[in-house]
Amino acid sequence: MGSSDTYDLEERTFEFAKRLLKFLDNLPQNTINFKLVDQCTRSGTSIGANYREANETDTQKGFLYRARICRKEAKETIYWLRLIDEFNDTIDSDELHFFLQESEEFVKIFSTIINKTKSE
Repeated sequence: MGSSDTYDLEERTFEFAKRLLKFLDNLPQNTINFKLVDQCTRSGTSIGANYREANETDTQKGFLYRARICRKEAKETIYWLRLIDEFNDTIDSDELHFFLQESEEFVKIFSTIINKTKSE
């Protein structure tokens, strides 16, 4: 399962995680943000980590399992980003929009990957 598209998505999820971490690191430090940033960090970085694991599995079942986790983590990242937006008035709305849009794209991409893999 190692096409050039695979590695482009690996790089895309890595760049997303890197940019997300920088964004989260710049949020004001308070009790609410501490919890939200922790959760968003976990889900946002898990997308790429699980995709890499999916690409290393030897079975279709293992690949599908990890791809589903990627989709779930992308959905969870959207949830945490929306909460971060609700509790931060001075947030960079362009950056937030990028992360929400990219997370939605990941949900769609992994849904397509899952559906195509299941039909093989």
